[in-house]
Amino acid sequence: MKKVLVTGSLGQIGSELVTRLRKDLGLNNVIATDLRKIEGSPIVEEGVFETLDVMDQEAFLKMAKKHKPDMIVHLAALLSATTEKNPKLGWKLNMDGLINALDVAKEIGAGLFAPSSVAAFGPDVDFQNTPQDTFMHPTSMYGVTKVAGELLMNYYYTKYGVDTRSVRFPGLMSYKTEPGGGTSDYNVDMYYQALLKGEYECYLKAGTYMDMMYIDDAIDAIVNLINADSKKLKHRNAFNLAPFTAEPEMLATSIRKHIPNFKLNYKIDPVRQAIADSWPDHMDDSAAREEWGFKAKYSLDDITEVLLRELTIKFKKQGKL
Repeated sequence: MKKVLVTGSLGQIGSELVTRLRKDLGLNNVIATDLRKIEGSPIVEEGVFETLDVMDQEAFLKMAKKHKPDMIVHLAALLSATTEKNPKLGWKLNMDGLINALDVAKEIGAGLFAPSSVAAFGPDVDFQNTPQDTFMHPTSMYGVTKVAGELLMNYYYTKYGVDTRSVRFPGLMSYKTEPGGGTSDYNVDMYYQALLKGEYECYLKAGTYMDMMYIDDAIDAIVNLINADSKKLKHRNAFNLAPFTAEPEMLATSIRKHIPNFKLNYKIDPVRQAIADSWPDHMDDSAAREEWGFKAKYSLDDITEVLLRELTIKFKKQGKL
């Protein structure tokens, strides 16, 4: 991997991945793109940035031919809760955008990484240690697009030889970008509200377990998989990743080690609860560990310490604390 084009680069994963890749490859070898341009953003101002609508295949191909990346990281997509509110839009953006990225990769001879998700599973799997290879019957439109995306990427690999690679991300945790439209985003919002209000109203019920992962581990995983020896990959699309599993009360307990009076309340959102209930409690990620050496560094308590420290600094600068 010498030169990378990243779509959706202003999102949670994209913003941190672009920063990492610019350090690894140099400013001129990372082409950050997004549908919008945020003035003042380091992603926009500190390296190569271009606006790109991934639904415009002609513009996508023109840009790729201009920059000639050897790897495309396709992150532009709608997340789970947002997709469920507008399933047709979610299908169109997530699937048409992906197939455009695949066609561009095929045309210029580049590899392609696009993330899948724990949402790709459905309620008929083994919820504990969900296998790498098992039933894929999701009940959310977001999950449907992720399964279809995995199959489409496998098709382009076997049919056209496009070097496709993917992971099934769990809920990601980061202090740099605010919670978005994901079902698992309560895990970050809880830390925001713990500092700002001293309490949090959770839209998922107690005991709702799901895999979680710190953003730095997620970025390491993308970089390591992209750089992995192709001959060692038995699986490509997509690898389970599951550093640890947690439910709301566990996060609250970890937070109380730093904010003893933190209160956790509940107001269940039926839509997001139904989505979460269809996901595994914990995936088996042994294939990722064996085939390309995946290993996470951060535990839940490690993440809590980092998030509370960094968010405190952030909020003080903003005058919120």
